[in-house]
Amino acid sequence: MSPTLVLLILLGYFAVLIVISIVTSKGATSDTFFTANRQSPWYLVAYGMIGASLSGVTFISVPASVNNTAFSYFQVVLGYVIGYWVIIGVLLPLYYRLNLISIYSFFEDRFDRISYKTGSFFFLLSRSVGSSLRLFLAASVLQLFLFDAWDIPFFVTVVITIFFIWIYTFKGGIKTIVWTDTFQTTFLILAVVISVILIAQRMELSFGGLLSLVFESDYSRIFFFDDPNSKLFFPKQFFGGAFIALTMTGMDQDLMQKNLTCKNLKEAQKNMFWLSSTLVVVNLLFLVLGALLYLYSAEFNIQLPAVSDELFPMLAFHEFGLLAAVLFLLGITASTYASSDSALAALTTSFCIDFLDFKNKPEVVKQKQKNIVHVGFSILFLIIILIFKEINERSLIDAVLMAATYTYGPLLGLFAFGIFSKRKVEGKLVPVVCLLAPLLCYLLVVNAPQMLNGYQVGYENLIINGLLTYFGLFLISKKEKATQ
Repeated sequence: MSPTLVLLILLGYFAVLIVISIVTSKGATSDTFFTANRQSPWYLVAYGMIGASLSGVTFISVPASVNNTAFSYFQVVLGYVIGYWVIIGVLLPLYYRLNLISIYSFFEDRFDRISYKTGSFFFLLSRSVGSSLRLFLAASVLQLFLFDAWDIPFFVTVVITIFFIWIYTFKGGIKTIVWTDTFQTTFLILAVVISVILIAQRMELSFGGLLSLVFESDYSRIFFFDDPNSKLFFPKQFFGGAFIALTMTGMDQDLMQKNLTCKNLKEAQKNMFWLSSTLVVVNLLFLVLGALLYLYSAEFNIQLPAVSDELFPMLAFHEFGLLAAVLFLLGITASTYASSDSALAALTTSFCIDFLDFKNKPEVVKQKQKNIVHVGFSILFLIIILIFKEINERSLIDAVLMAATYTYGPLLGLFAFGIFSKRKVEGKLVPVVCLLAPLLCYLLVVNAPQMLNGYQVGYENLIINGLLTYFGLFLISKKEKATQ
């Protein structure tokens, strides 16, 4: 596929997003940007959140990871379901009862203003890093198959990538994103399904033959119970997945902001139920695709790339034909932008509500400050992506989830202490606790193999981080019943 054709496809795709933005942002106010006036249909939110939850990391790195870890990632996915059920039964009722815009304002009601700012800060850190890593993938693909041919530097590629997000979200915010994510999720799922079909056709496999080939191969192993020291050990993956879903969705302003645009609690809970069910199927489909990519490469003697994340784009652009190349391009663009656009809106929302005290400002001031913050986070994305390119270009799925175990741990501890304890904390020491817990976890991860006879800390690091934060908050708390 020629660079010119790639460019035309992308321009057409973003033209549609901009049209959606223009239509949905008519009459938009700052409240529209933050809450979509709480009028989003739950089924629209649920469908669009598939793309927002998966991201380009899932689209490329989950299939690529199959070569080294088989279907072990599905253990994490099964844990996700438990995390989503806790969100449905515990967190959503809390958020709707308090009528929150920023979910971290719960900490101000429960504790004090410093605790509130601390929780919001850790979200800003978590989402800025995570979303930047996801955008790195999209920019890398565009660089490889479009901008390298024109000798355009990676810096310019990243600027263009972020600019497209900014331009269709700056006015309508979350209201626009609810609709654009629906559009983008369609391309994401379509790209994976048709890729599987095209591979089956080239390997002359029926649907039954395809399933037999995949699930009779060594790639299809899901459960790992044999080595407790391994990161793939089932309890580590399953319970780590449960807490990753609980924190990265239920304690994350980005995805919860979409839920809070639903008309009422019941619709938000229906949204989360169907999202959790659908994600199990979609993630399994990604793993099947990964196995097929490696089986196809083996059958046709295709040399695997040095970086596993390059396998899917390499085969899509050079082996599977024009249709596969176009769908891959749209799929990686859709999956990355569906997660990154909402992250940009959520970061803007959190900073404006949590740090700029938007409640008491006139609309004209809100609009001006919101636009400045929106640009500021776009620039921050750019900086983080360029730094990451210099220090790490390996498979990203593990990098993203492990980074989350450090940054979301304090949020897990704060929410757990706020919900399940009746004790009161004063904020001056809260930031200290929330910084010490991840630091101690880092020291544990680095030294565990030597200290614990080869034990490797995996995603359970998030649970340990949350427990350390909870224990630290207990030590600085008082025996005083908190007001709700």
